[in-house]
Amino acid sequence: MRLFHVSEEPNITRFEPRLPTRKDLDPTVGLVWAINEHCLPNFFTPRECPRVTYHADESVSAQDIARFFSGHNRHAVCIEHAWHKAMLACTLYIYEFDPAGFVLQDDIAGYYVSEQAQTPINVTRVDDIYGALFARGVEVRLLDNLWPLARAVQQSTLRWSICDFTGAQPET
Repeated sequence: MRLFHVSEEPNITRFEPRLPTRKDLDPTVGLVWAINEHCLPNFFTPRECPRVTYHADESVSAQDIARFFSGHNRHAVCIEHAWHKAMLACTLYIYEFDPAGFVLQDDIAGYYVSEQAQTPINVTRVDDIYGALFARGVEVRLLDNLWPLARAVQQSTLRWSICDFTGAQPET
């Protein structure tokens, strides 16, 4: 298993645990977050970019595959049109961690956490986010508003993640 952290910051030499802001986690226990390789493309966006991501595994219904995918790809990253230029201009740094010391936090989203500081074992620079997504077989969708899609995937059999909706267009 390989674990990663995506950042717009270059040259991070040590990741210190940070207190979580999610209401479902203990706010007094600092964590270093990592993502598994399969879900890594979900974070190939600028940090604050609102997005709906989803993928299909063997448990996803044929109806949902037909409804949510336009071709042979079975992983999608969906953003709002307003973020297109930011995606083109953004450089990302993919930090890889030794998986020892991490525990699974969310299987569907691919999240792993560590309560200990972590030193990356490798870093890769990504200047072409769209190219990196396409190279991984990810379908990219640009939408006017993410809310209808977010509601739909939550009611589907898809494996999904909804991130950073504080900057999304108002719900329609």
